[in-house]
Amino acid sequence: MKQPITLNTSETPLAQTHYEQAVRTYIKAGTSDNTRKTYRSAIRQFEKWGGRLPCESEALIRYAIHKIQSINPRTIDLHITAISQWHKQQGISDPTQNITLKKTLEGMRRLHIQPAKKAKPLQISDVITLLNYLESLPDDLRKIRDRALILTAFMGAFRRSELVEIQVKDLEWESQGLKINMKKSKTDQQGQGSSKALPFSPSGACAATAIKQWIDLSNIKEGALLCAINRWGQISSKALHDGAINSILKDRANQAGLENPSEFSSHSFRRGHATSAARAGVDFRLIKKQGGWKSDASVYRYIEDGTAMQENSSITLMNEFSNQNT
Repeated sequence: MKQPITLNTSETPLAQTHYEQAVRTYIKAGTSDNTRKTYRSAIRQFEKWGGRLPCESEALIRYAIHKIQSINPRTIDLHITAISQWHKQQGISDPTQNITLKKTLEGMRRLHIQPAKKAKPLQISDVITLLNYLESLPDDLRKIRDRALILTAFMGAFRRSELVEIQVKDLEWESQGLKINMKKSKTDQQGQGSSKALPFSPSGACAATAIKQWIDLSNIKEGALLCAINRWGQISSKALHDGAINSILKDRANQAGLENPSEFSSHSFRRGHATSAARAGVDFRLIKKQGGWKSDASVYRYIEDGTAMQENSSITLMNEFSNQNT
């Protein structure tokens, strides 16, 4: 656990510098790395268009009107939020509070809104196809790592940011399986910590066994569990970049012959876990726990998508038609 930053309260330039450094440190810790990365990208796009910070609301209206031709209103809202945060952090009047800008954005949402794009969920049959394809390949580091990655992501319903953060020291082996201790996650930015259990299974789709095989083959003793591998098959000491999870899944899905592999993303693991578990009759509470969801509504959305054909009122009506037509 990091030690609190102590402040020298004496009225000296050095004390003031120390105070300012402490404030910057805590402000930085108050926002996740992914959020900062997203905001920086949004601001770069605004500047690439020709915008400059600080800015006036008129510039944001012009920017929004220009971008609505090519991006979703949700993305524009994100860009405006990033610019708003920049002004607030600088102690400058926030131009995004302008009523004309707000009404313009509301009109864009009404006229141009598109359904949120959802990642295609991985079905159990998809995972089996991926595993069978990997099994057909000669044993090498990349094959064993990808098998461990796919099974861990699916069985643990991990977010990609959580996967790349797993360290060897976070693994807690027990007689019944493996616990992965996580320091923080998207829904645990305070770092209270949580763990996910991956039980042993003889099914051939055991994530805990796949992780053990990867550790034994790679001889990793410390650091990141899921490491990058270069073109010569050498293991890097660095963890996979979170964007690499998308690439690995899409590439393996394409190689294995799955339909529309480009529609898969790292979120397909979580959606696939929730929908497949719901179809198999797993209790809602257990699905929510494994995925680390805080909101019941989020889990219900996945479950409703996954069971739309099985739990459907029209099935009863069609059966009634059949009964009355005989």
